[in-house]
Amino acid sequence: MQATDRFSVFAFYRDSPERRAALSREPGAPERYLLFGLDQLAERGIRAGHNLERSATPPAWARLAGAGLQAAVRRMSGYGGDFARVLPSLRRANHADVVFSTVDTVGIPLLTFRRLSLVRRPFVYVSIGLLPRLAGLETKWIVRAYAQILREAEAVVAYGAGEAEELRGWLGGGSVVFVPFGVDTEYFRPASMSSEVDVLSVGTDPRRDFDLVIRAAARNPDVSFRIVASSEHVRELRGAPVNLTVEVEIPFAKMRERLGGARVVALPVRENAYSGATTTLLQAMACGKPVVVTRTAAIAEGYRLADGENCRLVPPGDAPAFERAILELLGDPEGAAAMGARARETAERHLSWDRYVDSLHQLLAAAALRCPRA
Repeated sequence: MQATDRFSVFAFYRDSPERRAALSREPGAPERYLLFGLDQLAERGIRAGHNLERSATPPAWARLAGAGLQAAVRRMSGYGGDFARVLPSLRRANHADVVFSTVDTVGIPLLTFRRLSLVRRPFVYVSIGLLPRLAGLETKWIVRAYAQILREAEAVVAYGAGEAEELRGWLGGGSVVFVPFGVDTEYFRPASMSSEVDVLSVGTDPRRDFDLVIRAAARNPDVSFRIVASSEHVRELRGAPVNLTVEVEIPFAKMRERLGGARVVALPVRENAYSGATTTLLQAMACGKPVVVTRTAAIAEGYRLADGENCRLVPPGDAPAFERAILELLGDPEGAAAMGARARETAERHLSWDRYVDSLHQLLAAAALRCPRA
């Protein structure tokens, strides 16, 4: 295979209603960012397939085998995953030039199948909090086995610089690459609309610290707050004051409206190395919004964030600093607008979706070239 040749990639995704809905939309629809660049790779001539081309229900044999494998992993005190969504696609994956694992839910089963020599093609693995998942395993030999397989991967990708550093230390070898995530700066862009709420906070991942938003709202009854969260988060939200409204899992198309209608976007996150409210942060920046975000290890480096320039960075769990940053932005509309404009510029120059896809394209192409098909 020459560097100019086309290659094929087979992607494994975690199944979810949101991703199925994205797949039902035409290529280029903004929701299809959930496919991690597959549309854009296809536009570049890359032959792309994925495990969700099948029906939403895996065949009976895959469900039965997947349940058995999951039970076996649990008996060994290991960490499982969605074996049933991976098994039916192994044959097709082994006909591709490179396998792309987009999330640990399917990635850990792929590591197991790699160990069993059932995945034979080069693979690129995306880690989104892999080490915290493995941290509590009682059977350490399983962790060592996962590390050995990952050292053989053509690339292990992390969207947080902190997570990439942790993975390098754990693996002690292999190829770990930090790839900043990206945002569609054409779809998420500044819009002229009246403010619906003073402070908006959005998030569905388990690292969100919505308690800081509730505390800030309770202390500032004249400021309007809105939280958009998952149903799991909403069940945990207790004692919300009257100036705080809560929405549950709104459609993707509504997200741009919610961002556009907020004066300030506030994204508190508990300390971790892989999640920095990254997707919503980039969307808000692309919309030209002033953002208050926690300085976690996931985004402290690599995302061109500068406190007081294109965002406000606050320490994890620091309620007074979080509240103070919000009130300062609300009390200085001109300064907040200038910060939002610089945030938009940062997203356009350094964090666009095209740049993200460029990075993935290079990694996948290199993997295919290093181990060409016979």
